[in-house]
Amino acid sequence: MSTGTRKRARDVEKDYPLPQFIEKLRRLADALENGERFEIQIANERISVPVRAQYNIEHERGDGEEEIEFQIKWSIT
Repeated sequence: MSTGTRKRARDVEKDYPLPQFIEKLRRLADALENGERFEIQIANERISVPVRAQYNIEHERGDGEEEIEFQIKWSIT
């Protein structure tokens, strides 16, 4: 990726109605099972997740709340 096309830093959390959340999880699972790239649009930006991405699940607890995050990470270089 050239310097002119470098993407800006971004940290977005987007809520989805349960049916849309389920549909996105299903499409992710299908892509993983088929060894395919996963594409998703989040807050008006299309994201393309490469097959080489790493997947993890994080659990946090504190201040009267619990959180589970399904994370997908990859290098953009």
